[in-house]
Amino acid sequence: MADPSSYRPKPGQIPDSPGVYKFRDEHRRVIYVGKAKNLRQRLANYFQDLAGLHPRTRTMVTTAASVEWTVVSTEVEALQLEYSWIKEYDPRFNVKYRDDKSYPYLAVTLNEEFPRVQVMRGAKKKGVRYFGPYGHAWAIRETVDLMLRVFPVRTCSAGVFKNAARTGRPCLLGYIGKCSAPCVGRVTPEEHRQLADDFCDFMAGRTGTYIRRLEKDMTAAAEEMEYERAARLRDDVEALRRAMEKSAVVLADATDADLIAVAEDELEAAVQIFHVRGGRVRGQRGWVTDKVENVDTSGLVEHALQQLYGEEAGDSVPKEVLVPALPEHPDAVSQWLADRRGSQVSLRIPQRGDKKDLMVTVQRNAQQALGLHKTKRASDLTTRSRALEEIAEALGLDTAPLRIECFDISHLQGDDVVASMVVFEDGLARKGEYRRFQIKSFEGQDDVRSMHEVIGRRFRRYLHEKERTGEWEETPATPDSSATPDSSATPDPSATHDPSPAPDPSSPANPAAVSAPTGPVPDSAAEPREDDGRPKRFAYPPQLLVVDGGQPQVAAAKRALDELGIDDIAICGLAKRLEEVWLPDDDDPVVLPRSSEGLYLLQRIRDEAHRFAITYQRAKRAKRIRSSPLDAVPGLGETRKQALIKHFGSVKKLRQATIDEICEVPGIGRRTAESVAVALASTTPAMPAVNTATGEIIEEDDGGSTT
Repeated sequence: MADPSSYRPKPGQIPDSPGVYKFRDEHRRVIYVGKAKNLRQRLANYFQDLAGLHPRTRTMVTTAASVEWTVVSTEVEALQLEYSWIKEYDPRFNVKYRDDKSYPYLAVTLNEEFPRVQVMRGAKKKGVRYFGPYGHAWAIRETVDLMLRVFPVRTCSAGVFKNAARTGRPCLLGYIGKCSAPCVGRVTPEEHRQLADDFCDFMAGRTGTYIRRLEKDMTAAAEEMEYERAARLRDDVEALRRAMEKSAVVLADATDADLIAVAEDELEAAVQIFHVRGGRVRGQRGWVTDKVENVDTSGLVEHALQQLYGEEAGDSVPKEVLVPALPEHPDAVSQWLADRRGSQVSLRIPQRGDKKDLMVTVQRNAQQALGLHKTKRASDLTTRSRALEEIAEALGLDTAPLRIECFDISHLQGDDVVASMVVFEDGLARKGEYRRFQIKSFEGQDDVRSMHEVIGRRFRRYLHEKERTGEWEETPATPDSSATPDSSATPDPSATHDPSPAPDPSSPANPAAVSAPTGPVPDSAAEPREDDGRPKRFAYPPQLLVVDGGQPQVAAAKRALDELGIDDIAICGLAKRLEEVWLPDDDDPVVLPRSSEGLYLLQRIRDEAHRFAITYQRAKRAKRIRSSPLDAVPGLGETRKQALIKHFGSVKKLRQATIDEICEVPGIGRRTAESVAVALASTTPAMPAVNTATGEIIEEDDGGSTT
């Protein structure tokens, strides 16, 4: 690992003008390329104290062995040179988008004497007009089949074309009118090229002209009583309209724009692009990338623009590019796009109207693409195995942790403090073994103390199960009485402490989610069962215990296990801010590579624990807010509570009523009325709400919402 100070340039050597810089490693390979409006200020950021650098940046500067730069005149030149160097050197620490698949395009080979319409994939060729990309090749072929009726352009291969020219007989499409048959001289090269140009104009969005022209010709043919020709023109118009319907109208006519959206997390990002031409979505594509450099949304957008338009020119660059965040230097990027198009390009964030609504759709597609990518990555057996091996190696474990349990604490400013436990076996979630806890031993906000309590309760249940089944001959020695079986951890249907095994309520019913693990079962050849055939709760210990947090939370978990005499379970914590892995009694964290499958798995487990905890916390809070003083009245069901509220209008008015007035409600006897009066008298009315804008006190007028 290199010391950045060993190759740091002297401050006077670095110019303060725009430029592009390259970091090289000890083998002179370029590992990072960047641009700057002021080279001196930008490069100085890389040579500060390592502790203050982002982990990704710290890894890059310690891998590098030298830095060099090139001065340019403007920011636009810097942008162009940066793109060229990234393409040339393929640096390992730069964001590089990768297509999630090879998208098909509708291509017109205008570089040939007789242009051909076909489906193309891969790198674009000079002299070929492209439309798309499309999600599926069959969508292109359906569109082309409809349009060949009006624009009978050649679609055959070079071999078929030459064979038809040699024999003097056109192919089948020439006989049925879907090809103008230039191979046998039915049209001249100039007439065929005009057909190809009209086809391209229609695909580019200039549709109204051709529809109106055909309708005019159809009317004229009908007036001249050429009914067969009028019928053919009518069918041509219908074919063009069906081709247009395949791309929904989303924006005003003549709108040419690309909409770019980004979905990201700490490790990866997905980009989705919608190509709108003539007010219609003509194509869609997307990329996924590992965030190997410290980059925010604006940086990802800038990289996406370089990837998308770096080799484009002319009409391939639209008049308008809509993005979720502007690049760091939007004027320079706009000028770069304008240079490539040959005219002004608007780069902006949509604020309202149809364009903003369409941007929401593009963003939703980006989120789904990122989720699909993660699902594919997590479901791959080889990837999961590699992830578990990387975790074992990083944490110094003897074997891969086949069962991992993760704990997280959730609360809202110290209220409704809850915890979650999620279980992953062989890298897959076992939602049937998730558990939820409610913190009861104290009130207020103390994540460390909460973590200690939850870990203790979970593993006291584990020891209790071992003792009950006779798997342990004696109870392990403990420093205090806290090691006794925790009666509060008994499964409770209301999930007050540790509810009975139940699938994650936020997930759909999935029998596979509660089936046996796909890999070897920990600690036993067969899953232990209760007498009724269900798995025993808390019967399995994990090989790895993960807590959401840093050193304090890890220390609390370790202390809880020490108090119970358990010393054969590995512990680690994952700190969210920098994604660092903390081990007990270590002063420095374990930093896994950003591209590590092990880090990805730990992050996914931690995020699942957080989701499960916050879902429970929100449900408890909502239930508390919806509670009413009438809930404390014994024997008063929901029907009679609603009858009371409906009769008096609110809990406030019910509290002011006498016992005789309460008895007037149908179904309410005197004993129940007395119980209601006592329950309401023993509760303190809620503080009145105040309109902060006017200072007006808002009277309570709805029942059942007061606590």
